[in-house]
Amino acid sequence: MNKSKIETIKHLYYHTTASTVEKDLKLAVTILKSLPDEKIRARAAVYMDGLSQMRSEWRLQKTRSRRKSPRKLQPRSRQ
Repeated sequence: MNKSKIETIKHLYYHTTASTVEKDLKLAVTILKSLPDEKIRARAAVYMDGLSQMRSEWRLQKTRSRRKSPRKLQPRSRQ
């Protein structure tokens, strides 16, 4: 049973996208909490760290792309 839970976390890691990472990470955390001991949780830690890193990178990318959005230029008034 624990092996299939780790496989589920692994699957989430390999198939997450920018639009699903929040949901996938929440599910992975729920699964991780259900694992019985630290030794087993440690096997899933690499995938958990990867999901968290992807979420951080995609958030940063989203923030940067918002900042680069072209602003509407106001016409200059002639004086």
